[in-house]
Amino acid sequence: MKKNGVVLKLFVVTSVMILIVFSIAMLVEGLFFERFYRTTKISKLEQNVQEFGRQYTAVHSGGDQAAHLLGDFMNQHDVSIAIFNHQFERISVEPYYIRIASPAKSITIRISSDGTMLNDIPAGLHTGDHLVVDGLYMDEKDTIMQPAKLQPSGAQPEEGLSRVTGTITDLLLPEDRSFNPYYQDTLIQNALGDWINKMDTDRVRLTKGLPVQMEWTDKWSGIVYAVVVLSLPEAGEGGRYVFAMTSLQPVGEAVSILTQYFLYLAPVILILVTLLSLIYSRIVSFPLVKLSKAATRMAELDFSQQPSITSKDEFGDLSRSMNTLSQNLDATLKQLTEANQDLQEEVAKKERSEQLRKELIANISHELKTPLGIVKGFAEGLQDDVAIDKRERYLHLIVNETDRMNALIMDMLELSKFEAKAIRLHPKEIYLGRLVRNVASSFDHQLVSKNLHIDILETEEWAVQADPRRLEQVVLNLLSNAVRYAEEHSTIRIEIQQASPGIIMTRIDNVGPSIPEDDMERIWDQFYRAERSRDRKFGGTGLGLAIVKNILDLHGSRCGAENTKQGVSFYFTLEQVEPMIITEES
Repeated sequence: MKKNGVVLKLFVVTSVMILIVFSIAMLVEGLFFERFYRTTKISKLEQNVQEFGRQYTAVHSGGDQAAHLLGDFMNQHDVSIAIFNHQFERISVEPYYIRIASPAKSITIRISSDGTMLNDIPAGLHTGDHLVVDGLYMDEKDTIMQPAKLQPSGAQPEEGLSRVTGTITDLLLPEDRSFNPYYQDTLIQNALGDWINKMDTDRVRLTKGLPVQMEWTDKWSGIVYAVVVLSLPEAGEGGRYVFAMTSLQPVGEAVSILTQYFLYLAPVILILVTLLSLIYSRIVSFPLVKLSKAATRMAELDFSQQPSITSKDEFGDLSRSMNTLSQNLDATLKQLTEANQDLQEEVAKKERSEQLRKELIANISHELKTPLGIVKGFAEGLQDDVAIDKRERYLHLIVNETDRMNALIMDMLELSKFEAKAIRLHPKEIYLGRLVRNVASSFDHQLVSKNLHIDILETEEWAVQADPRRLEQVVLNLLSNAVRYAEEHSTIRIEIQQASPGIIMTRIDNVGPSIPEDDMERIWDQFYRAERSRDRKFGGTGLGLAIVKNILDLHGSRCGAENTKQGVSFYFTLEQVEPMIITEES
């Protein structure tokens, strides 16, 4: 490796950092892990007991609801809990039970912690399982039983016991507990006895509503338990207390063994860190070295400049080479690029301008020449004093052609306003379906004359944000276009649906001639027609779709057209808003 190279620097820095982090982790683990474990365990127990206290107070003090809450809480948090009255006498609450349905009635099997061994309860009991129980009934109605044996093997129950057979409908048993839950639950009385003997100071904290924390050791097993006592004052009962305990699994020996394990593992880790750091540094620096060599070869041209970075590693070599290359080539490339772009833009602008000018002159000439020729012809006929029966027809045709030229001029003025950005929208929240239906109703005469039918499909009434007058112009132009080119005795289909969240799409389909695919993108241009005789045959100025696109562009909407199997489909989108109450006047 190069003495001042980046490979050596990366190797040294990476190795040192990994070793420092490893050493700090070992030190912190040895000094603080056991204390952190105990503190966290007791703090978590206190939070859980306070949460239990709030839930227990909410369901009051007795009944199946409180017992069920107690059992669920002990299972969820691996904790043993007992409830005591103000004289620190334990209130009998049996949280564990099995409810079975026999042919005659429903019987609740109470599972008591006292005297119950872990093996007394069959493992894997679930709702719907078949169960046989021998035991003693605890009430007059024979609905609560103290079990003596579950799933007995004898043909008959022992003397004095009753046998119940049925299907489990509900059960609550100890689950996910660290130690024998029945044994741990019976230790609460022992822990309480030891605590009562020295509770004078703690009693003051309990009367103030503060929790009491302590540790208690089981003399038989030697296991240390975390204990939290919390007062639950209740009106008329003098107050109650929650006594909760959970095991603190011994971690001191584990920490010591783990420390020795790390010491034996340290040489292996050191070797791995060295190898991995070396590989990592070479992998990271490899592309940099290649770039440096390539840049040096490129810098052997007739360019000369002092390097801006004076470091002696590969970064310095790369910087000097790239500076030499960039300062000499960048200026030339920029000049050529800018000149080329300017030239291309200028040529494209001139070509486009010339094309638009020619198309505009041709279109205006075509659109005005024909009606002017017709008007002139009929006017000369009137001037020559044609027959009286033809005068009204001539005048009618002159008026129609004049109206057509006037509509063309008005559309051109409207389009020029859009192109000059002189149109300002006045958006508001409107119901799109209602607007479409109102526009469609204005085509009744055209529909009757061509035997057409309009079918409006919408899943619900959608509210959109748009300029009502301009949006009505969009629908009017698109629907007029659909009616104009629709075949007789056909149906125009208008579908309003949600294309995506927040976007409403309106689609207008007709049955008629399709548009050539080559012309599909240009139909939105002014005066553009796939067939020059199309508008004169069917009417229109050739500017309607251009006006539609400008209006939708101002709305930030998307529009388009596509051929279908039967005709052409035009569509546009609008942003959906939350529906509001719109009166008939709006």
